[in-house]
Amino acid sequence: MNYMVKSRVCRSLFPSVLFLAALVPAVASQPSNAPSVLVLGDSLAAGYGLDGDQAFPTLLQKKIDEAGWNVQVVNAGVSGDTSAGGLRRIDWLLKRKCDVLLLELGANDGLRGLPVDSMQRNLQTIIDRTRAKYPTAQIVIAGMQMPPNLGADYARTFQDAFSTLAKKNKATLIPFLLEGVGGRPDLNLPDRIHPTPEGHKIVAENVWKVLRPIIQKLAPAG
Repeated sequence: MNYMVKSRVCRSLFPSVLFLAALVPAVASQPSNAPSVLVLGDSLAAGYGLDGDQAFPTLLQKKIDEAGWNVQVVNAGVSGDTSAGGLRRIDWLLKRKCDVLLLELGANDGLRGLPVDSMQRNLQTIIDRTRAKYPTAQIVIAGMQMPPNLGADYARTFQDAFSTLAKKNKATLIPFLLEGVGGRPDLNLPDRIHPTPEGHKIVAENVWKVLRPIIQKLAPAG
């Protein structure tokens, strides 16, 4: 299933400086000794068009709380962010201990037709910097797909980049973050890009299948 987009909507995904300025202090100002999951992402993590508590990172936190595990999800999603934008932010975000990095970036690189090798280098550098500071941090990579109108070769190379990164870094891969959601009008907002609240519930389940066993080892119940 493809991540369906319209070129006229791509402009809405450009980085928001004001949003970043509001987000970054909030992320780092929450002191906690609990293990943390850093969600470094774009508008999907930020919950574009929805209330913040409807975005999949918040839904993951609810699942963790319901399991009785003392683990905190830190949502560092910024609408419109590219892999380069995430790279610019990572050093600041790593001032707070990171036990698990959920890397949800790359979609906006694809929507803009940016070179896949540049995206891959940016994501690799984010992983390298995370592990340099926190060697035991576990990496989870959210795979994405692009529609065929960008060219079959580009779409294939783009999709393969995430599995390549996962294999190279012995990271855990979510094959396609939007599995069961992408391309379904009933689960996306009118822009056909961003999931509805019901769509985010499915996205959260896609992530939870992969994240749950990692969290369980990190902070076992009881």
